[in-house]
Amino acid sequence: MGDDSTYKEEGPAHAVSVSGFWMDAHEVTNAQFAKFVEETGYITVAEQSPDPADWPADVPAEFLLPGSVLFVPPLPGQRLENWWSWVPGTNWRHPDGSGSDIVDKDNYPVIHIAFEDAEAYAKWAGRALPTEAQFELAARNKRDSRYAWEGNELAPNGRHHANTWQGSFPVEHESEDGHAGLAPVGCFGSNDYGIYDLIGNVWEWTSNWYYPEHDPADSLNPTGPSQQEGVSRNHGNAVARVIKGGSYLCAENYCLRFRPAAREAQDSGLGTSHIGFRTVLIPE
Repeated sequence: MGDDSTYKEEGPAHAVSVSGFWMDAHEVTNAQFAKFVEETGYITVAEQSPDPADWPADVPAEFLLPGSVLFVPPLPGQRLENWWSWVPGTNWRHPDGSGSDIVDKDNYPVIHIAFEDAEAYAKWAGRALPTEAQFELAARNKRDSRYAWEGNELAPNGRHHANTWQGSFPVEHESEDGHAGLAPVGCFGSNDYGIYDLIGNVWEWTSNWYYPEHDPADSLNPTGPSQQEGVSRNHGNAVARVIKGGSYLCAENYCLRFRPAAREAQDSGLGTSHIGFRTVLIPE
């Protein structure tokens, strides 16, 4: 588990033992999540009005409206790092803003899902969110290579194995893999475990709290740090959860996190347009 050759927070690499488990073959889809909502009446975080007490008094009014965060490529003249926008009315039903919908997108990954939304779905399904170790084991695909497929190239022999960003992120996307953004589940072949899309398409929630390195002593069914020990320097030293797998926004010039060992911190109360999830079942 882990990697010492790319980003510091992925190390130290160390041996880990993980008990057997079943994992969803693909990300939870819009259709699956819709069934959960229909049966329970569940309302996601993005569909609820934020609590003004959680925000400074001078926060812009749009941040106090229900909504979520969208990837919006910067326009000419804008700072290149400004590619995220809070858009009121955005949620899993309206993934590209209030005027959008998920008609004919039943088999797309559900997005704009906060951690508690994913956890609620998993409990309803009688399952759980994967630990970081479970996710990485499955994503490694019985291999010890840089990527989840044979060899150490992102697209060996020009063939793409995952939905990622080709070109200069965030302004140039060549879509060599056949997808300009989010893709339906299962567009690429399954791995040796029969699982799809563990790399690319959407980042996926894990149950782990985030700390910017691994604890090599946490090696038998590791669950990572406690909430009190977790910290993300990218979130104002606030606690965050680990997301895994990279997404359609990961590019070779910017984000090399389309690898099994890659990991990132995410504010657990915030969904975005490139984060989804899947669940696991632990045998009794």
